[in-house]
Amino acid sequence: MDKKYIFGVDVGGTTVKMGFFTVAGELLDKWEIVTRKEENGQYILPDIAESILTYLTTKQISKEEIAGIGIGVPGPVNDKGVIRGAVNLGWKGEFSVVDQMETLTGMPVKASNDANVAALGEMWKGGGQGYRNLILVTLGTGIGGGVILDGKIWTGTSGSAGEIGHIHVEDSEKEICTCGNYGCLEQYGSATGIVRLAKRYFEDHDVNSVLKTADISAKAIFDAVKAEDTAAVEIAKQFGEYLGKGLASIAAVVDPEAFVIGGGVSKAGEVIFEYVRPVFERNVFHACRSTAFCLATLGNDAGIYGAAKLVL
Repeated sequence: MDKKYIFGVDVGGTTVKMGFFTVAGELLDKWEIVTRKEENGQYILPDIAESILTYLTTKQISKEEIAGIGIGVPGPVNDKGVIRGAVNLGWKGEFSVVDQMETLTGMPVKASNDANVAALGEMWKGGGQGYRNLILVTLGTGIGGGVILDGKIWTGTSGSAGEIGHIHVEDSEKEICTCGNYGCLEQYGSATGIVRLAKRYFEDHDVNSVLKTADISAKAIFDAVKAEDTAAVEIAKQFGEYLGKGLASIAAVVDPEAFVIGGGVSKAGEVIFEYVRPVFERNVFHACRSTAFCLATLGNDAGIYGAAKLVL
């Protein structure tokens, strides 16, 4: 029987997003289930398997029609599908996501890190279409990254490739990063990072700004930038210095065709490129200056698209 369909699964700390696709990449259906993290997350994979098997039964689709299940998980996953723990899921130690899911479902499974999977999704059906070498940069609470080389995920030795939020960019930082180090890129370029920059700016500058009366957020800062608020522009310049230099360092090593920018901060739109791109071009190796900057377009669906693409 011809293989017609794929499941794409994106495991998050609160919910698991599930997508049902044709092998051509058309999203036919999507839904979510709760991520049950009790007892070291032991229910997460069985719940996913149960949801998939129930869906097949309800839709009267046989397992023989399924090309496979792709799954993205928030932790380092090597190219064999072995994860080395996932703190926000309660998973500890090493185990094979692939082996467990294949046993639970009776179908072929592929697994990778969630940020890498999202990068694959953006290359396949999102803002990175047309590029086979790209870096997805997700500017959210932290900074995540996914590396696609020659159309495939680059996992690195331990599955940790793409942890670009933890590139060291500031020697004088006194606050500790979530990773345990100091002066990481995500302390300045993420949504929480730019808010940190804003608060420090107002500690050092007694100026009028709409941000002094607003609840400071990354959105509020870039809304104020668009309104030409002087303080907001200065804060955006600091953000651009850190992120632009960080991306220049990445480009010198990976030489991507494009950076695809996603996450909550990217909702500000192309205005962020006005502050990042000039710094990038000033600092990057000359042969990499033409690297494209694009906005991610799949939003929260990037993970399920990329997980489905893993199977192909």
